[in-house]
Amino acid sequence: MVGVTTDYISVGGNRHPGAADWDVQTGVLAFGADNNVALWDPLDETYRGTYALLVGHTDKVSVVRFYTCPSSGTRFIITGSVDHTLRVWQQDSTELCNYAHVSTLEGHTSSVNAIAVANGTNIIASGAADGTVRIWRINAQDGVKCELLDTITMTPRFFPLTLSLQALGDDSDKSLVLAVAGTMTKVHIYVSETSNMPEFKRRAVLAGHEAWIKSLSFTQDKQSKEGDILLASASQDKYIRLWRLHRGEANPPAPIDDTDPLLGGMEPTLSNKAHEFEAKGLKYSITFEALLFGHEDWIYTTAWNPDSKRQQLLSASADNTITIWEQDQASGVWMSTERMGEISVQKGSTTATGSAGGFWIGLWSPDGKQVVSLGRTGSWRVWRQDSDSDLWVQKFGISGHVRSSNGVQWEPTGGYMLSTSADQTTRLHAKWVRDSKSSWHEFSRPQIHGYDLNCVDTLGPLQFVTGAEEKLLRVFNEPKQIAELLERLTGFKQSIEDLPDTAEIPVLGLSNKALGEEAPVEEDEEKAPAEAPNASVSLAANHPPLEDQLSRYTLWPEHEKLYGHGYEISAVAVSHDRKLIATACKASSIDHAVIRLYDTSDWHEIKPSLTAHSLTITDLSFSADDRYLLSVGRDRQWAIFQRSDSDLTTFANLTSNPKGHSRMILGAAWAPATTEPVFATAGRDKSVKIWQKTEETFVSKTTVPLTSAVSAIAFLPITYKGSFIIAAGEDSGVISIHRIAADTFEATHIVTIDKKIAPSKTITQLSWRPVLAESESDRFELAVASEDTSTRIYAISSML
Repeated sequence: MVGVTTDYISVGGNRHPGAADWDVQTGVLAFGADNNVALWDPLDETYRGTYALLVGHTDKVSVVRFYTCPSSGTRFIITGSVDHTLRVWQQDSTELCNYAHVSTLEGHTSSVNAIAVANGTNIIASGAADGTVRIWRINAQDGVKCELLDTITMTPRFFPLTLSLQALGDDSDKSLVLAVAGTMTKVHIYVSETSNMPEFKRRAVLAGHEAWIKSLSFTQDKQSKEGDILLASASQDKYIRLWRLHRGEANPPAPIDDTDPLLGGMEPTLSNKAHEFEAKGLKYSITFEALLFGHEDWIYTTAWNPDSKRQQLLSASADNTITIWEQDQASGVWMSTERMGEISVQKGSTTATGSAGGFWIGLWSPDGKQVVSLGRTGSWRVWRQDSDSDLWVQKFGISGHVRSSNGVQWEPTGGYMLSTSADQTTRLHAKWVRDSKSSWHEFSRPQIHGYDLNCVDTLGPLQFVTGAEEKLLRVFNEPKQIAELLERLTGFKQSIEDLPDTAEIPVLGLSNKALGEEAPVEEDEEKAPAEAPNASVSLAANHPPLEDQLSRYTLWPEHEKLYGHGYEISAVAVSHDRKLIATACKASSIDHAVIRLYDTSDWHEIKPSLTAHSLTITDLSFSADDRYLLSVGRDRQWAIFQRSDSDLTTFANLTSNPKGHSRMILGAAWAPATTEPVFATAGRDKSVKIWQKTEETFVSKTTVPLTSAVSAIAFLPITYKGSFIIAAGEDSGVISIHRIAADTFEATHIVTIDKKIAPSKTITQLSWRPVLAESESDRFELAVASEDTSTRIYAISSML
């Protein structure tokens, strides 16, 4: 039986204030990651990170909420997406950390932005950009039943961006209060007298905010003896307002002293008008309670501490801080008791270092002693309250790409893995080994760039090259601190004598410079003292780097730029002896559809360029002995270039096949070295073809038919039990593994990775972890990059 397990999932969170929720019961944090829902347990002591991605939505997930059915106790995740639907995921009864899709709720005609649930009821509210709030019932007594009960159209018309739902009273048929806000400055309060057949009517409009409202959250007032409810509303006007919902007549407001200079002229903004309504014959009133100020930019989310003893409010803002607010016991004034994040606006707040844009989400842990926040880079940061010092200490969270992951490559001995993405970063992933535990993490962010990155390859353990949507390639050198960090935490040893120091991005620059490589200064110019980031101190900890260290102290210095191409780089390949780099760019004519070769000894381009194609070359690959270079392209042909025996830098056109596939060819790979060279091509015609050298040409030996366009292929670097092992990735996200007999070329399907654990979009690259030729292991690791933003490692065992 072939075993396939997921060793690692690296994925970034969606930048939407509602796109995450932390489950009080199981400790699982669910967040939107592109069109998937990622599951992560931040309290897991093994630090395994994201352990599953729920696949179902067809567009970005914008809102995630946990919900418990009161009648059956069944746990669900409710998610809303840009694809106009809500989806319901039910908890697995045996594995409580896993969820399966059970229902799709359709009705909204635009992107779903908000979902609210009321504890103890089976009522769900959802708000969308179609200007409506819909009320649903989800019941799980006899199977899962979902029904639409009511549609509330917003008047005057606005888009609801946030909702909060709260039950009033303790009887079985509770009254419900629903707060709705969004692209207006007012909070609308709707009330339903019954939860069995809810009928919401607007009963109050709360004015005071001066910009769009991003977040609403109800909580029981823990200090009120009368069971009052507090509502927090946070806005783009940088303020949080607290409102008190009180059962009974409104308490008369304290008279405002016009002579008090602090309050002079503020009366209209801070008016304390009581909004009164009735539900089930009981009177209720809503009054303004407090104004919380201190943030310097938009506030995205608010969340009340779930700990029943502590009344604290957490807010996340675009000013790079998350703040904990608490009421002073003596005066009753609300104050910020803790601020976390980038306190200084200047330090490292450029887009290049990845901290601008602030925090989009802030959440409490189930016990209220830990908080997490999602930043602009899609990474989660974790803070835990240290009970001895009563300080909040940052722990390391998880990170990943936030746009299509376009390339993945292993260091030549398998010591670490590089991934590169359209989010303009290249990231280094390695396995952290300690005691009896091990887990994969991001250890370095070598490149933070101004262009989308398309491809990557390694030039040995200390260097790599990337191609982007610009006309040149960039080569990077590993800094000493990263080599020391990898050796200390992963056991991957490298020679670190002549390595450069850490790198920084100069102001107004795109190139990572090693510290000390400043531009020459004119004699009469005064040079401003540069404050060098103390990377060695920051990276000396006994755990992988934190997010702010990754984006500031783990860059690799840029060593070289390779010019020559006229359009965006489409493919790059490095020879196995690390002496040559072959590259291609996007092309619509013969003039640009060329392969350029660069000599890594002095980085000069080897002329003339290699020509064979008329359209974009999509993939390049060197044979195991570097004797042949294979290119495939959109013009449906493949071409082979042979290396000269006398001059190892020159290649000549050996043979080509103008009709290699019936549609464009997207992938190319050489099989491990055998007497006669063998390679594979993969195309949009839903097939993988295996070719073998016969005399001066290559002939097709077998064709492996697949279910959709094949976008990536990779051979296991060794022959396994007399066969070639090839992995194929498709446009649909399907990954399959096949065995090709080395003598007869008979193809046998080994395994297709289960849809539940496979990517949901096009596979962009596959890469097997290097293994020793004499390895007796039956366990191999396959790295996968996909357009669904994920970078994954699968462990595949027993391929008999």
